[in-house]
Amino acid sequence: MAAYLDAWLDEAPDDSVGIARALGDIARARGMSQVARDAGLSRESLYRALGAKGNPSFATVLKVAKALGVRFHAQPTHHGGLP
Repeated sequence: MAAYLDAWLDEAPDDSVGIARALGDIARARGMSQVARDAGLSRESLYRALGAKGNPSFATVLKVAKALGVRFHAQPTHHGGLP
């Protein structure tokens, strides 16, 4: 799961819809009902947020990531910014 999400973040870091869909793919593979319960969200709202036309809040993304047992990691890009 983490490798799949990491690949999306590496390959398309500006594609928020694609990254949300990747989270949705992982959640469906894990079981959307269980992920929704673990994230404290309704199953329906989770499907909407992580669907093709979804636009989840950052809070929702963090709740889903925690429910899936993954976390985001920041690292410098080393291009165009300060060293």
